[in-house]
Amino acid sequence: MSIKFTDNRVLVKAALNQATIAFLEEIGGELVARTRRNSRVDTAHTKNSYQHVVDTANSSVAIGSPMENAIWEEYGTGVYALEGNGRKTPWIYKDRKGKAHKTVGKKPNRPLYRAFESSKEAIIKQGQRILNSRMGE
Repeated sequence: MSIKFTDNRVLVKAALNQATIAFLEEIGGELVARTRRNSRVDTAHTKNSYQHVVDTANSSVAIGSPMENAIWEEYGTGVYALEGNGRKTPWIYKDRKGKAHKTVGKKPNRPLYRAFESSKEAIIKQGQRILNSRMGE
């Protein structure tokens, strides 16, 4: 009686990697969409700037915006800064139309944080579904 061993490690690793990338792309897109829905809108520049990038080498996804205002939306400014490290005195700024405004800060809206928190359980379930369907269960 002979036993034949077939080594499928390479195929299994490739399938797992493909499933992981598919999962990261899907949740990245979903979190960007939810973050955009959660965003306050004036010009929609910040809202429309959110994007995701999948790093296949590290099996991770980064979600964010290159716009400075996205940081202010997430963490607030002045007396409203989340960590209490904002400016404590009022200041004046000019809007894009040149009108001056006095402010003590901007309240945080937390669009990205809220998107993640509201999606956490669905993300885990979707990850399980994708891995199960791609890995043969």
